[in-house]
Amino acid sequence: MRNLRPIYFSTALALVLASCGGTKAIISTPPVNIDNLPLKVTPLAENDLKRWSHLDLVKDTVPGMSVDKAYAELLKGKKSTTVVVGIVDSGVDIRHEDLKGVIWVNPKEIANNGKDDDNNGYVDDINGWNFLGDSNNEQLEMTRIVKQGPGTPDYDKAKAELDAEVQTAMQRKQFYEGLLNAAKELQEYLKKEDFTEADLKAMQTDNEALNNYKEFFLQRVFPDGTVAEFKEQVKGGIDHFADQLNYNFNVDFDGRSIVGDNPNDINDTKYGNNNVIGPDPEDAKHGTHVSGIVAQVRGNNKGGDGVANNVKIMAVRAVPNGDEYDKDIALGIRYAVDNGAKVINGSFGKYYSPHKEWVQDALKYAASKDVLVIFAAGNDSKDLDVENKYPSDSYDGAPEISNNVLIIGALAPSYSSKMVASFSNYGTKNVDIFAPGVKIYATTPNQTYEYLQGTSMASPNVAGVAALIRSYYPKLSAAQVKQIIMESGTPLKNEVAVGEDQHKANFSTISKTGKIVNAYNALLMAEQMSK
Repeated sequence: MRNLRPIYFSTALALVLASCGGTKAIISTPPVNIDNLPLKVTPLAENDLKRWSHLDLVKDTVPGMSVDKAYAELLKGKKSTTVVVGIVDSGVDIRHEDLKGVIWVNPKEIANNGKDDDNNGYVDDINGWNFLGDSNNEQLEMTRIVKQGPGTPDYDKAKAELDAEVQTAMQRKQFYEGLLNAAKELQEYLKKEDFTEADLKAMQTDNEALNNYKEFFLQRVFPDGTVAEFKEQVKGGIDHFADQLNYNFNVDFDGRSIVGDNPNDINDTKYGNNNVIGPDPEDAKHGTHVSGIVAQVRGNNKGGDGVANNVKIMAVRAVPNGDEYDKDIALGIRYAVDNGAKVINGSFGKYYSPHKEWVQDALKYAASKDVLVIFAAGNDSKDLDVENKYPSDSYDGAPEISNNVLIIGALAPSYSSKMVASFSNYGTKNVDIFAPGVKIYATTPNQTYEYLQGTSMASPNVAGVAALIRSYYPKLSAAQVKQIIMESGTPLKNEVAVGEDQHKANFSTISKTGKIVNAYNALLMAEQMSK
């Protein structure tokens, strides 16, 4: 899951480190003049930032999904049916105060009796299934390929990439350790744990190193941040690169033996357990946040609000701290389908996939059972028309294998040239549409809430809209819901920055639709299509 873990580092640190045909769309606002709206130049107030993805582009001048408008104007007094949303991810803290009331419970299973009451192959799967068992840290797929040795498909490419990644991770870890040391030396010199911008400006010394640290903090940390925030982010960076070196890029590491299965045998299915949180709740942060974006309780004055108001979250733990195994994803999708999910969110991905056919077969199976699957586009600023990202519904320009998959890029809360998240993958043919994915506020383990960002956050925003449509218009098929989301989006033609070099491109050219998801428009179209 390297490319889809949330983006934890601040913009300042990043800068330093870088030194389908159908129904006519109905839209709530005519697009004729939408590209001429005034830019949002002032920061969002905290209350608005916490829910910016629910705001409206015209009213609030941020590229939200008009969710609040949909509830206020379209859904009052309407009846809905419960929709099960499968979250294939790192685990979900099902005990969280803002999620425990919306967690799926298997009606055919008797809790903790040690029996497979519903004969689905999974014992005591009350809230879902954990395909990782007690494991968490994992290698990347390219590391596993290199570990198999020369002659393995893609070995040369994977070896070259792995060597480069190891070197980069070592350099970046050392860089962040240097930043942490700089903060420590300034704290010791100023004799203040949490020194301020004023303290630095008043500091006088002939020590060249301290003066360099002073200038760095004045330019990169203050006035918008604090020393404590800076140190926390830097420590997160150190831990991130340490994890890469110790687990993700380490050919000698074995994270799978504890699971007890053969990950290269799709028929070896008797593995895992029913602990959908995982061995450590903190390792379930990603899946818990994704679940909250979809379904945290609306209007209860706790944390943020979910997009959908009548859903149940089915937790499928299949994404470790590293690259997921194709087998786990394929079986996880099939598990969600077989146990009643109508929408599945997959905020994970990689660039090597030895058994991609297993996952593609699972996607076709989901289509045959009328299940919509939504994937994040990835966080590497890549053009997916040029490089494959797995899983997807099309590789190497081939026709889509099914009509039930959406690939989602990420937006930032700024209606400007910086509207597309700088990390977001894009692609005229292989990314379907964009949705909010920067600074998204949602549930995290142990009764907490955080802002996280990534296409990992954009995907569940769309999964929430899909669940909303399927809840209020249950007769619409998965293919119809996909069509609605794509066709009802707000079309834009702004010049935006994309890619590793942040080159300018017309927004209309960086996805299949050239649109941003709009829940209000989607529900209007669903109403029309349902008739």
